[in-house]
Amino acid sequence: MQVTVEDLSSVKKVLHVEVPAEEVKKALDSSYAELKKKAKVKGFRPGKTPKSVLERLYKTDVEADVSGEIISDSFRDAILQTELKIVGPPDITPPPIVPDAVYAYDATVEIFPELPDLDLKGIELSKNMYKATDQEIDTQISMIRKNMASLETDEEDRPAKEEDFVLVDYEGICPDGQPDELRFTENFTMEVGTGRILKDFDDQVVGMKRGEEKDFEVTFPEEYFNKELAGKHVKFHVMLKEIRKQILPELDDDFARDLGEYTSMEQLRNSIRDHLQQGYDRRAEQETDEQVYQALLGRVEFEVPETLITHEVSGMVSESERALSYRDMTIEDTGTTKEELESRYREPAEQQVRRYLLLDKIVEQEKVELPEEELDAAFKGMAESLRQPFEMVKKYYASDAEQMSMLRHTLLQKEALKYVKNLNEIKEVELELQKEEE
Repeated sequence: MQVTVEDLSSVKKVLHVEVPAEEVKKALDSSYAELKKKAKVKGFRPGKTPKSVLERLYKTDVEADVSGEIISDSFRDAILQTELKIVGPPDITPPPIVPDAVYAYDATVEIFPELPDLDLKGIELSKNMYKATDQEIDTQISMIRKNMASLETDEEDRPAKEEDFVLVDYEGICPDGQPDELRFTENFTMEVGTGRILKDFDDQVVGMKRGEEKDFEVTFPEEYFNKELAGKHVKFHVMLKEIRKQILPELDDDFARDLGEYTSMEQLRNSIRDHLQQGYDRRAEQETDEQVYQALLGRVEFEVPETLITHEVSGMVSESERALSYRDMTIEDTGTTKEELESRYREPAEQQVRRYLLLDKIVEQEKVELPEEELDAAFKGMAESLRQPFEMVKKYYASDAEQMSMLRHTLLQKEALKYVKNLNEIKEVELELQKEEE
């Protein structure tokens, strides 16, 4: 078998493969021999059908099967012969078999880029030392307090205002029909001013009194998340049934105990502070990691295989679809299409692939290894997140070689990033608290 490689780019190649005629003939003869044992042809006993008859009846199918087998076997040998590190499946258009002739075909492939050795030192790194503030903790507690609030009917005969909770019946009618979203709705509770239906809707409710009915018109914006209502001109009939006051609980130790996890307000505040600080610490690490990536990307240029970018885009879109499904939404419900989302994700996907390739190069270049304690720490983190026993998580990965390999690879890349940061000095930057208005 003869193989030559044509360079289309540093990451895209064409393999010109030629399989000797005698191998093609041998494969055809073998295929017809097997077919002869099984074929049931009228006028011939099983196993006695002449090859010429089989060729007349089954030539197209046999040659298609044989060409597929030849390509499969020869392509595998071609990759071993050329030692190319290919990415994804090849692009091959099988040519027809010509009797007593060499079988030649082309296979277009993408390969991993070959990065030169990286200079990992002399990188200027800084780390923002974010600190959770009392103001942030107060905001978090205020949100929790609001979620725990109760509603009480306000008996005062007064107009509704923003931040009131009101109980309404409403019906909406479009000139071109009535979408399901606007069917008659009874006993709907809403906080005036939040725009749960639409801000213009809330503005019309402001000033209404208990028992009052009102007709008004609003136009939903073209970019409204629900496409059925986007751009629609809707006539509403609303009856305000009640104005309700929000009764907030007292901020004391009983408030903390009602959350079920704390015994005092001090413990609650400390827990919120720790949670916020963990988020800030992750943010600071991510920012420093990005400085490493940008510095290294500025020191080396390389092409990225389209296959890897497409795969990363697909993963990003799938993650978006999963996140939306938790809210019973689809991509189309957000006012965009899957194709538009793929286009939007292409640039960040390419950047992410470049990061992965850099990390893999560092692992190879510096012979970075994964400490077993890091693997156990990952199992522990997953066990806590999934609320499953540590040993159960560890056993799951031990029983699935592919999942274990992917986990080890991810953790090894993290070790590579850590390795580079340890080679360089990181300047810690204390941040001044921003003013409340900022």
